[in-house]
Amino acid sequence: QVQLVESGGGWVQPGGSLRLSCVTSGFTLDYRNIGWFRQAPGKEREGVSCIRSGLGTTYYTDSVKGRFIASRDNAKNTVYLQMNSLKPEDTAVYYCAIAPAGVRVARLLLPSEYNYWGQGTQVTVSS
Repeated sequence: QVQLVESGGGWVQPGGSLRLSCVTSGFTLDYRNIGWFRQAPGKEREGVSCIRSGLGTTYYTDSVKGRFIASRDNAKNTVYLQMNSLKPEDTAVYYCAIAPAGVRVARLLLPSEYNYWGQGTQVTVSS
C-alpha cells in the first residue's frame, strides 16, 4: 500500500538549514505529483512546494522561493526538501503528500488535490 514517511525535522536557529526527507513506497515516484505542505498552530495547511510528475518541474509558494529546494531520488523512492535561511515563520509541521499526475499546474499547491499523506515532522525555528 502507499506509504509516506517524513523525517529530518527539528529545532534550528533563524538563518539555519534543515533537510527533510520523505521515504515513499507503494507507487512509482515519478508517476505522481509530490507535494510538501506545512501547518502552523491555528493556521490552515498550506502548500510549500511540488515536484510535478514526469520531468519533475518544481513549484514553490512565494514565501519560500529562493530559500527552499525540493528534489527527488527515484532510485531511493525518496523526496527531499532542503530548507535554507530559515525564519521563525517557517515553524510548522511539515508533510509530504502525493497527488495524481493529472492535476493542473494552478492547483499543485492545494492540499485538496492530494490523496495520500505522511504523518508529518515538526520544524521549529527560534533563537
